[in-house]
Amino acid sequence: MANTLYFLLLLLLLLLSAFSTATAQQRQFNITRGSFLILGSNLSWLSPSGRYAFGFHPQGNGYAVGIFLAGGAERTVVWTANRDDPPVFKNATLLLTTDGKLVLRPMQGQETPVANPDEPAFSASMLDSGNLVLYNSDQNVIWQNFEHPTDTLLPEWSLIPESALHPRKLVGDYSLGAGNRDLWA
Repeated sequence: MANTLYFLLLLLLLLLSAFSTATAQQRQFNITRGSFLILGSNLSWLSPSGRYAFGFHPQGNGYAVGIFLAGGAERTVVWTANRDDPPVFKNATLLLTTDGKLVLRPMQGQETPVANPDEPAFSASMLDSGNLVLYNSDQNVIWQNFEHPTDTLLPEWSLIPESALHPRKLVGDYSLGAGNRDLWA
């Protein structure tokens, strides 16, 4: 009886471990070609822990694309893509295209790259460090927002040589601020 119970418990732990590993592997490359977010849907691409999210955040009277702390009523923005571009309004789409480009596609106007890797992205991940990473078909990193800081430095981040943090204009306006308050690596 004790041996059977021990065996069942061991089997249960083994199955849970396998399920946990499979789930972690599925989340590692959770943004695939053809994935998209629509402005107004309140959806975002989350890190595995759910701490960070990549998607639309309020910017002035519209929205911008960036990374923010997830889960709170207020979105604490830690990185903004194309921060000097005007905000977008309804019917904008953020997508990883089938040919491997991460772009913002407004209802009207020009499609804007969110990232400019040297080769097409095969997949992307929002990591628990707050880093958005694009991968090629060999799963090598080809672009990451850590190499393109805006105004926030998270604990897991470090400035690479010749990069800088640049202040934002105002609270709620993440465009580039004026002045000489840059922090250089």
